[in-house]
Amino acid sequence: MLHVTLRQLRTFEAVARLRSFSRAADEQHVTQPTVSKQIRLLQETVGLPLLEQIGKRIYLTQAGEALYATCGGWLETWGRFEQTIADLKGIKQGRLRIATVTTTKYFMPRLLGPFCNTYPGIDIALEVVNRDRVLERMARNQDDLYVMGVPPDDLDIVREPFLENTLVVLAAATHPLAGRSDITLDEVAKEPFILREHGSGTRLTVERVFRERGLSLSVRMELGSNEAIKQAVAGGLGLGILSLSTLHADPRLDEVAVLDVENFPIRRHWYVVWPRDKELSVVAKAFLDFLRGHVDLLTHREPVPTSA
Repeated sequence: MLHVTLRQLRTFEAVARLRSFSRAADEQHVTQPTVSKQIRLLQETVGLPLLEQIGKRIYLTQAGEALYATCGGWLETWGRFEQTIADLKGIKQGRLRIATVTTTKYFMPRLLGPFCNTYPGIDIALEVVNRDRVLERMARNQDDLYVMGVPPDDLDIVREPFLENTLVVLAAATHPLAGRSDITLDEVAKEPFILREHGSGTRLTVERVFRERGLSLSVRMELGSNEAIKQAVAGGLGLGILSLSTLHADPRLDEVAVLDVENFPIRRHWYVVWPRDKELSVVAKAFLDFLRGHVDLLTHREPVPTSA
């Protein structure tokens, strides 16, 4: 009989799925040597190599392929068992797993803090990743709930809006357009832009707005961080389009100006999302109820300029 641990199987599944020790370590919030140790112990127990590394690429051996096919289903079954136990214990104890896009890091802690104070026995596992990774995690049913700005249209999911997500056009405080009123979309389309990477919810929304007007964006730089975009805009490298939630209540503290541009601000929403056929745990349902009743914790900003 093979004596393997749940931790070893979870570590192996992550490495096999991501084909990366470092990404598996990031996902599990441990160090890379810890991941390597778990894989080594698992291979010693099995008695055969499970992974082989050629250059920088990781491949599964025949034994690794067999284990990966087995442990994926087993871990899902174990996850359902954990949910059953949590449900039996009620909402006094349990674990809530949420995967959310990076921009929500500016407001999710202000919701999770009061939630944890209300339910001190519940542990939170929060994964903050880009939109593609959120969709990947949802496809693998790795979390209880998912938070994003642009839910996919091609998946059978439940999407519940809970907070307005306002997109604004930003310029350096010293930019010639700063302080002007009624700026046309044609004018800003002539400016270089600093945008998020392809696939981000903000990028998808912005490109659709300009495309509907027959305009194209001149993208000077793509950055995967909202903070980096703000710094680039403040430095005069171009205009940016970000969620208002990424800014201080007074944008001047970020050394940027919110421009009064035609068709902006774009008022959309943040959504909490889950697969339609997913049976939500008691803990997940408790968080949804909390979310619906405490959105006011996040609505503290002053109105932004709206073009006529």
